[in-house]
Amino acid sequence: MTTLARKLRVVDYFTLGWGTMVGVGWLVVMDDWLLRGGVLGGVLGFAIGGALLLPIGYVYGQLVMAMPDAAGEVAYTAKVFPQPVSFATGWMMILAYFIVCPWEAVAIGRIAGYIFPALDSIELYRVAGRPVYVPHLVIGLGLTGLITLLNYRGIRLSAIFQNWTAFGTLALFAMFVGIGVTRGSTTNFPPLFTHSPFVSVLLVMQVVPYFMTGYESVGKAAEEASPEFRGRGFFQAIWMAIVVGILFYTIVIAAVGYVAPWQQLTGEKFMTAVAFERAMGSRWIVSVILAAALLSLFKVFNGNFVAASRLLFAMGRRGLVDSRVAYVHPRNQTPSFAVLCMGLATAASMFLGDAILVPITEVGSVASAAGWLATCAAYYHMGPPARERLVALVGMMVGLLMILMKVVPEVPGHFSGYEWLALGIWILIGLGLGWRERSSISSA
Repeated sequence: MTTLARKLRVVDYFTLGWGTMVGVGWLVVMDDWLLRGGVLGGVLGFAIGGALLLPIGYVYGQLVMAMPDAAGEVAYTAKVFPQPVSFATGWMMILAYFIVCPWEAVAIGRIAGYIFPALDSIELYRVAGRPVYVPHLVIGLGLTGLITLLNYRGIRLSAIFQNWTAFGTLALFAMFVGIGVTRGSTTNFPPLFTHSPFVSVLLVMQVVPYFMTGYESVGKAAEEASPEFRGRGFFQAIWMAIVVGILFYTIVIAAVGYVAPWQQLTGEKFMTAVAFERAMGSRWIVSVILAAALLSLFKVFNGNFVAASRLLFAMGRRGLVDSRVAYVHPRNQTPSFAVLCMGLATAASMFLGDAILVPITEVGSVASAAGWLATCAAYYHMGPPARERLVALVGMMVGLLMILMKVVPEVPGHFSGYEWLALGIWILIGLGLGWRERSSISSA
């Protein structure tokens, strides 16, 4: 049996974890974050929400070192829970990763339209009142094809792409923030909160799981570590990804609030870029920001594509979904069939247009939190030392609270009908696939 290629190093796992986490939300939906919480509410929401993920990151680090399996959460939960639990956990985590891919494919069309306004033309149809343009579809489909090809050809090629785009994003981020804040003022910060301080922070924390999902993707590529790789590197990569992710998000929110009066800009298409342009009085800094956004988009698309395809492959290998997705290309040593499935599903989903951006954020948050909750519960039931059981218990509580924040009707910012519909459709697809696979096994 052909196995996956073993070519990844610690730096590759860091760029996979952090790169899968930080996309272009800081450019595309910054206005949503600030309207939810204000500048201080946004900073505290991401700082507190991100810090709450550290216990979960600890649990993942321990589990990946003990079980370097591409099945990730499926493998962890299968150790202590019945198969339906491990299937449900894996299916929700596939949603958490996969749902980011059409998000990015749609977002690149919006960014391209901002750079070249002529691309906002040739309207095909509308979804929820939002137009879907032919040029946007062509660009998004082209990027989807590129990411699919990279992952089909080999993990080393995908890792090189991930490294360049991740470190390129960090370099450009440091450049535009460092230069831009020289022109800002603290008088631009107010109002620090858009609601009461508690509600403001809560509303931001509700979307943190979606924008901080990715550090656990390290485990999905665990089988592709180079022969000389040490298991401790998995733990280091996960924690580095979380810490750098927290710093990135809090700094960019504070910087946008500092460089311009943000309340006057919430109706702008790309608020972050407009804020820095107003502060500098020049268009060149927008070019730097958009370059950083494009690199960030490429890496988060690629990272989530890697994680989703590996998890689908591992579920097929375990007989939880169609076993054909467990096929490994004999020459490229990639899960080629799973890669193609993800590419086609991404291409189909992006035809929904940019009306999907905010609902996807909400559903992705719950899917991620469900996977984190199940993973921490599995680790707790494995009987680790008392201190680690306490960490796992904290992780379980965090995961549960993040789910309740979105599904309990009395909580501000809870799921709307669109989010429930999207989540329900995904669950029905999973039930159908699981039932079909069980039926085929029992009839064989």
